[in-house]
Amino acid sequence: MNQSLTDVPGFKVGHAGIDEAATGCTVILCPPEGAAAGVDIRGGAPGVRETGALSPVNAIEGVHAILLSGGSAFGLDAAGGIMQYLEERGIGFDTGAARVPIVPGAVIFDLAAGRGDLRPDKALGYRACQNASSSEASRGNVGAGTGATLGKALGAEFSMKGGLGTASLKIGELVIGALVVVNSLGDVIDPSTGQILAGTLNKAKTGFANSAKLMESLAFTGIEVFGGTNTTIACLATNGQFNKTQCTKLAMMAHDGLARAINPIHTMFDGDTIFALASGEVRADLTAVGSLGAGVLAQAVVNAVKAAESAYGFTAWKDLAGGREKSGA
Repeated sequence: MNQSLTDVPGFKVGHAGIDEAATGCTVILCPPEGAAAGVDIRGGAPGVRETGALSPVNAIEGVHAILLSGGSAFGLDAAGGIMQYLEERGIGFDTGAARVPIVPGAVIFDLAAGRGDLRPDKALGYRACQNASSSEASRGNVGAGTGATLGKALGAEFSMKGGLGTASLKIGELVIGALVVVNSLGDVIDPSTGQILAGTLNKAKTGFANSAKLMESLAFTGIEVFGGTNTTIACLATNGQFNKTQCTKLAMMAHDGLARAINPIHTMFDGDTIFALASGEVRADLTAVGSLGAGVLAQAVVNAVKAAESAYGFTAWKDLAGGREKSGA
């Protein structure tokens, strides 16, 4: 077990980044025959692709890959490279005229972290597929997490470095894995202690301002001070036997994991989106997997913060005094 989404048999993860532009993309490749999929969007400012196809009332039953990307709406272009990669390998929905890969995706806003004129594109999406592996377990400043930041209630000056995290859980033959890109307005909380790990820094930058408390002073101002620069996007995967409707419920329950680890979450200034995938190999209980999956996703959020490195002028958890002590640095 790599404590990664790739612990789920049949799934691969690949990353590609543009370090000088503080952006990148991540692909989750499903088994060649595809996987049942659902999605749940709770944020008020999502940037997404092909999510309509995942509605339980629509025809498509499965997907072939998921894109998580930086670059705001521009980054959705990376899906074209994923489609090309899959089509070259004969993977996709057979229309008779061509095989059409189904590649839903979601993006974060990271344009202000580096160079806003360089964004993930078709070539970068293709490269992420080339880099994909069934043992990939990287965390931190990688792929779609390259330019991710968090704790933005007082603006970029008091924000911290976010990143990409992953985690997994195995119970008998059942495996649940999660991958998340933490780019939140809110603070990241350790669910086991309730303590803030990373978030909006105080004016002295020696500790945290507590984003939830800051909301109290802004509740009646009517002033939108947070901008549209946030979003946490994630994918939950399992080898459990679930259909499209059940995967939608898994995605809904997985949002509980974000709520345990990020506060505030699901704001009008976040585009929080979770995909859920099921390869259908093991019979399992939906309620149990949904509940456990929320915990796995919460752990992935914590792992993202603890793996992040200071970059682009943003301080990381491990560079704060508490982080250095806890990491043994």
